[in-house]
Amino acid sequence: MGALPPASLTLGRYRIAASPVALPCGRFAARVAIASGHGSASTARVMRFVDDFATHDDAVRYAHAQGLSWAAEQQPAPPQPLQPAQAICI
Repeated sequence: MGALPPASLTLGRYRIAASPVALPCGRFAARVAIASGHGSASTARVMRFVDDFATHDDAVRYAHAQGLSWAAEQQPAPPQPLQPAQAICI
């Protein structure tokens, strides 16, 4: 049996928190909240997913993976190194 997933994660300026929902059938729906900023400059989004999972931990892991993926896509691309100039002889 693996370690329990953490309650929340951070990637750059994003705080990612999974909050699975127990379904009437005994399975779990994955849901993740992604927040950034502080005070009146804060923003948040919640993503709910169609798939359901056999365990609470499985739903948490899936939600975290989806949240991390979304946050990684929002990060600016690293600057590309400058290529050395090449002389052109005529």
